[in-house]
Amino acid sequence: MSRSGLLAVFALPSPARLLAATTQVVVVWATRRRMRADLGRLDSHLLRDIGVDAARAESEARKPFWRD
Repeated sequence: MSRSGLLAVFALPSPARLLAATTQVVVVWATRRRMRADLGRLDSHLLRDIGVDAARAESEARKPFWRD
């Protein structure tokens, strides 16, 4: 194996790092999904309390979990 090929192999993330990164993404997505679902269930009074108008809340609640 050439020196550049050997360096490329060592640059790959370890399985533990890949697992940690994947877990982190899944947790963020699950949190986003739950928060957007909760936001979609709030009434106008509660939305006003948190400073969000109904149109913005509906727009955010409709976003897929993978979109930021």
